[in-house]
Amino acid sequence: MSLLHANDRPGSYPDSWYAATAMPLPPFAPLEGDTRADVCVVGGGYTGLSAALCLAERGHDVVLLEAQRLGFGASGRNGGQVGSGQRVEQTALETAYGMEAARALWDIAETAKAEVARRIEAHGIDAAIRPGVAHAIRSPRDVAAAHAEADHLARVYGYDRIEPLDRDGMTRHLGSEAFAGGYLDHGAGHLHPLRFALGLAAAARDAGVRLHERSEVTGIAPGKTATVRTVSGSVRASHVILAANGYLGGLAPEVARRVMPINNFIVATEPLDERGSHILPGDIAAADDRFVVSYWRKSGDGRLLFGGGESYGYRFPSDIAALVRGSLRRVYPELGDIRITHAWGGTLAITLSRLPHVAQIAPGVLSASGYSGHGVAMAVMAGRILAEAVAGQAERFDVMAGLSTPRFPGGAGLRSPLLALAMTWYALRDRLGL
Repeated sequence: MSLLHANDRPGSYPDSWYAATAMPLPPFAPLEGDTRADVCVVGGGYTGLSAALCLAERGHDVVLLEAQRLGFGASGRNGGQVGSGQRVEQTALETAYGMEAARALWDIAETAKAEVARRIEAHGIDAAIRPGVAHAIRSPRDVAAAHAEADHLARVYGYDRIEPLDRDGMTRHLGSEAFAGGYLDHGAGHLHPLRFALGLAAAARDAGVRLHERSEVTGIAPGKTATVRTVSGSVRASHVILAANGYLGGLAPEVARRVMPINNFIVATEPLDERGSHILPGDIAAADDRFVVSYWRKSGDGRLLFGGGESYGYRFPSDIAALVRGSLRRVYPELGDIRITHAWGGTLAITLSRLPHVAQIAPGVLSASGYSGHGVAMAVMAGRILAEAVAGQAERFDVMAGLSTPRFPGGAGLRSPLLALAMTWYALRDRLGL
């Protein structure tokens, strides 16, 4: 069973608060018949739309194929946090790759945030972007380590946007007493992810990208001129960009061995009104330090958007609201019985290293995926980096392609059960406070 079809109505966005508060673009016709292009992009999320837009702006003839609707996947369903750095801390990157590579990775990540802001400004995208993300930490020992990392970023990288917080400071910013401290990253931010995706799609359309929805790719035949096939047509192109992330399916087995799809879930409460005036008074976003991360922020109409809980099979649970409510109660027990108006799931992709998998998987075929929950900015940036590589500028591509993304153990049949077993153990550690 494909994740493209396991949990959603064909050709429809999920019943999320994002979909209820975004203006969808008119449907784009499926690909019919055979065509040619300079570049064929597979996947209509942040990576694919960004790559297609960048290439069209450079004068390339681009066809983009999306199996469902543009922004259908994680790009239109996620927590909306535009984070700093990579998914792995800079000190760990320095140890693993050396200072020169770590600095290049930091610069790429900072450029990624700027790229999001630039696209919003340049194309007039109503993405409701706002500054500030708090990282909430449970253990005093881990708070000290986080403060040391923030100090390192300021001293070594000149990043002085992080405000260390003790318990009282974190309580004041979150309206929750559940955490020992942490920090507030004023250089990070949060946005409406589906509006942002649709804004990128409109910009790509206006730049001349030929966009096709309901055009699931069934196979890719690499070669000097590659052929990308759908059920009703094909594209012959000199270059192919594979940007399917958690919805990759069987298109690229070598990528699938290194990139694991997992499901994650979000709820939207009824408007908090006076009941929630103490919650996130500065309109920032937040995430905790659990292995199975919880993340939250307020919506423009005063709801709490709260994400938490994961699953590792194909199917979403029958009661998403009940799954997420347990995590919400741990942070805001006073909201334990609040009415939930929307509950939805989505599929992201992780790697064992928690770093993106960027690679040339065949001559002329480039791929980027596996953002591991850090994909709003990095997926947009990955699209730009893939476009640069197609245009012959491979410096940043080579940096990202040099990252270690080991294969998951167990092969296609066992990797999901093995991951589920490991994640269950880590979730138990979270509950026990270990």
